[in-house]
Amino acid sequence: TPFNAWLLIRGLRTLPARLERVSETARKVVGFLKGRDEIEEVSFPFDEDFPQYPLAKKQMQGSGGLFSFVVKAKTIREIENFCEGLQHILMAVSWGGHESLIIPGCASIQEREFDPASKIHRRVRMYVGLEDPADLIDDLDQALIAYREAVG
Repeated sequence: TPFNAWLLIRGLRTLPARLERVSETARKVVGFLKGRDEIEEVSFPFDEDFPQYPLAKKQMQGSGGLFSFVVKAKTIREIENFCEGLQHILMAVSWGGHESLIIPGCASIQEREFDPASKIHRRVRMYVGLEDPADLIDDLDQALIAYREAVG
């Protein structure tokens, strides 16, 4: 319809600016997570420690806002508590919108199937939206502090 076409054109006009913001915010959030003891690793193509960083720089103009990190957890409940402890970042899988989202890799398995040795089970995928990076970092920080205090 004409209205849908108008919405599409309107969104395309700001797409480069939104992608630039998302990429920059993702870099800041990744930097924060890399410095946390509760996090075992972070996978982000535009992180210099990423094994295929040179290839990512060669093939892509920007990083986007999707990355993953592995939580040092012993139980599925610990990961659930961390994710549920976030106050701003929502748990969902509709990447590409204006809001930041996460989904734990263990969301699709039963508690009895959880293997703490498996990074896949402890991995959390995050999409960074258009929020202020400081707000996202503050939210992750408070959830990680609560997680650390609960785990001991």
